[in-house]
Amino acid sequence: MNNHIKIAVVGLGGVGGYIAGVLGKICDNLTVVARGKRMQAIKKNGLVLDSQYSGNIVTHPSVVENARELGEQDIIFICVKNYSLDAACEELQDVVKKDTIIVPVMNGIEPGDKVRKLLGKGIVVDSLIYIVSYAKADYSITQEGDFVKINIGIKSNQISTKEKEAIKKVYEVLNNAKINCNASENIEKEIWLKYILNCAFNVETAYYNNTIGELRKDKEKEREYISLITEAYKVALKKGISIRQQEIDEIISKFYGYREDATSSLQRDIREGKMSEADVFSGYIVREAEKLGVSVPVSKKMYEKLAGRNSNSI
Repeated sequence: MNNHIKIAVVGLGGVGGYIAGVLGKICDNLTVVARGKRMQAIKKNGLVLDSQYSGNIVTHPSVVENARELGEQDIIFICVKNYSLDAACEELQDVVKKDTIIVPVMNGIEPGDKVRKLLGKGIVVDSLIYIVSYAKADYSITQEGDFVKINIGIKSNQISTKEKEAIKKVYEVLNNAKINCNASENIEKEIWLKYILNCAFNVETAYYNNTIGELRKDKEKEREYISLITEAYKVALKKGISIRQQEIDEIISKFYGYREDATSSLQRDIREGKMSEADVFSGYIVREAEKLGVSVPVSKKMYEKLAGRNSNSI
């Protein structure tokens, strides 16, 4: 890989901070967007990543306060929360050129489609990431566990030569940084599989403010967890996503393998009084189910309560 490729990361929470941290080892032209105390911490101490998968890394990327200051980039990773996506794209409007590759690494089904609509230019590569990571109070990033995986692709039946080249470039960058990356021929299905998992994992841990271990000990909560997965699966099938029952069974089986003390990002955000992505993990499935005539009583019950806890989520 050309080390002089220009890469930017917008959003330095657990996901963006991890990606920026590992890319900083191989990219001479990495720029991150950070404001206030986060920006000051990075300028003073560097971007600090404590990772069980990638090791402890300290890098010193360029830092700008606003994405408008980025200048022309080859690849831009957008790692913001969904409620900040509109603002991020507005800042990027004059930065993105026709050949700029934009990779939203975010929760939910819609980020890639929204970026295409909001920017109307550049080449958007869809993605999803499996990772446990979070930003600490000192703005360092912690990644837990011996597994990180990113899937990339483009949600289209007909991918152009330029789009194929974009996927290849992102693949090479991530693998050069020792991130396990897979270029998927059916990224939409892969996004839905992760989303279905999160429709249960994030939603029920947040609804009850329980760890996974606490949910497993209660038979009714265990039943509801499986119902959340099943309801999201029914919506996916109705939307024409080719997911097999065996793949859903694998998602259900993961519930019994998580650590006892496992919590979710949605749970932590709501508990700490932050803006949350309840609308992404729960509201979307409820609205789509209503449009498609699919019954999702457990999802609806939990969304109504989660949305009520945090009015910023809707």
